[in-house]
Amino acid sequence: MRTRFAVVGGGVIARQHGLVLHQLAEEAELVAVVDVVADRARELAAERGGRPFTSLEEALRSTPVDVVVVCTPTGLHGEVAREALAAGKHVLVEKPAETTVERIDELIAARDRAGTLVGVVSQHRFDPSARIVLDAVRAGEFGRITSAVANVDWWRGQTYYDSGQWRGTWALDGGGALMNQGVHTVDLLVAALGEPVEVSGFTGTLAHERIEVEDVAVGVVRFASGALATVHASTSVYPGLSTRLQVHGDRGSAVVEDDRLVYFHGTPPGQEAPEAFMGGRGAANQVQRFAGPDGSLPAPVVSVAGAMPDAHLDQYRDFLAALRGEGTVRVGLEENRRAVAVITGLYESQRTGRPVPLAPVPVA
Repeated sequence: MRTRFAVVGGGVIARQHGLVLHQLAEEAELVAVVDVVADRARELAAERGGRPFTSLEEALRSTPVDVVVVCTPTGLHGEVAREALAAGKHVLVEKPAETTVERIDELIAARDRAGTLVGVVSQHRFDPSARIVLDAVRAGEFGRITSAVANVDWWRGQTYYDSGQWRGTWALDGGGALMNQGVHTVDLLVAALGEPVEVSGFTGTLAHERIEVEDVAVGVVRFASGALATVHASTSVYPGLSTRLQVHGDRGSAVVEDDRLVYFHGTPPGQEAPEAFMGGRGAANQVQRFAGPDGSLPAPVVSVAGAMPDAHLDQYRDFLAALRGEGTVRVGLEENRRAVAVITGLYESQRTGRPVPLAPVPVA
C-alpha cells in the first residue's frame, strides 16, 4: 500500500512537495491538501490529487493519512507539527522545524510521546557535493577539522518582503537572512563540524524597510571539537552572489559553491600527508576523483522545467525508507536543533553583546 500524505499549506513550497509526491506515485499518494485559503487548497488538489480542506483537523477526520507535510509560514511549523503528532501521524516539516530551541525540544518530546517519525526538510544534505564532503569528514580524509566558512551572499528586493505580510516578521518568519535563507548552509556547517557549543555575532537591517528582522548577520561559532567557523548570511548583497561552504582540516579541505564541489583535497586514512612549508592550491585539487563515467563532475541539483530536484526526491526516499524500518531519518529534529541553536544564539549575542553558550540536545 502506498504511503498517504497530507500537505498543509498551499504556497510555492507546497507545490514543490506536490510535485515530488507525484513523481513518487508508486510509493506515495497525496490524499489531502490543507490551506486556510480554500482556493489555494483546491488549486493544489486539482493539480496533484487529494481532497482540499481548510483545517488539518478536518482533513485527518475525513481522510486516512500516514504523513503530514508542513509547508506553512515558518512561525506556524511547530503548531501544525504538534497537531499532527498528537493525532499519531508521522511528520515531514519544512526547515526550520521551529524558531527556538525550546520549541524544538517540545517537538522532540511530542514525537517521542507519539512514537512516530519526524523529518526536517534539509535537501542540501542530499546534494552530491554535500554527500562527498560529509563522507570525507566521517572517513577522516581531512584529518582533524580545524575551521569552516559558511557564506550566504544573496539579494532580496523590497518587493520580496512586501509580497507577504508574514515575511520579515519575528512571529512568522522567525528571523531574517540567517534563519530564512541561511538555515540550509548552517545545517551543512553543523553536519560537518558536529556539536556547536558557543556563538557570538552581530546582525543589522541595512538595505530594507518595513521588516523586523535582519538582512545581514555575521558570527563566529565554536564547536565541541575545538573547531571554529565564521558565518555570514545576507539578503543585502546586490545583485546576489553565491552560497559557499568551506571545510578545512589538517589533512585536507573542501569548498562547495552554489551546491557544486569546486575544490577537494583529502588524504585517505593510512597515507601520509606530504609536509608543506607553505601550501598552495595549485594542482592539488582532487575534484576529478568524483567524475562520472562520462567525465562529468557532481553538479548542483536545481528545479528546472517543472522537474523536482533530485535532492528533494532523495530526502523523500530517505523518509519513506525509514517508515519501512530501513534505517533512520537522516535529518531529524535533533539535527535541525543544532542549526537553530546557532542561529538563535547569534541573535541572542546581538541582543546582549556577549558570546552565548549553546546547550546540547537533551538526552531522553
